[in-house]
Amino acid sequence: MRKHPFSRWFVLAFLAALLSGCGYNEFQSKDEAIKAAWGEVVNQYQRRADLIPNLVNTVKGYASHEKETLESVTRARATATSIQVTPEVLNNPAAFQKFQQAQGELSSALSRLMAVSEKYPDLKADTSFRDLQSQLEGTENRITVARQRYIASVQEYNVLARRFPTNLTAMIFSYEVKPTFQVENEKAISTAPAVDFGKK
Repeated sequence: MRKHPFSRWFVLAFLAALLSGCGYNEFQSKDEAIKAAWGEVVNQYQRRADLIPNLVNTVKGYASHEKETLESVTRARATATSIQVTPEVLNNPAAFQKFQQAQGELSSALSRLMAVSEKYPDLKADTSFRDLQSQLEGTENRITVARQRYIASVQEYNVLARRFPTNLTAMIFSYEVKPTFQVENEKAISTAPAVDFGKK
């Protein structure tokens, strides 16, 4: 027996309405919002990483014997930038934690580097160094804002993935909760380098 052509359209319309009603489209929207927010986080971390070589070279010009500090920043930057930051990181808690740890270690090394200038008045007075300080301070602020937006996006997504009845949709389509910045890591990486100690 041949089916009526309208029956096929009716089934498709019913399925579309069902998927929309169960939060499927909302999952798609929030997933894209997370990717966009994550892209901004990564963009700001990359901006910070791009500033570091010039900063290291400027400090080296006045404090070349601070070898250990200079090398630790260079190593931390190399580690942080070697991590492949793909969208898959957002669904992999271990990879996400590794990324956070690398950025936290870079923040710590950068703080030690900036503290070095306390001992070198000529370095603090150097125009290039002061300009890099200013850029770094601005970048740290941007990182903080980008990270807050990412956390908010993930929170909305995770609530949707856990709330009834959309948790059933999450289960059917394997929408796992996504990792976010943890409190202990957030504390470590949210401490901006002391870039304003040269200001009176």
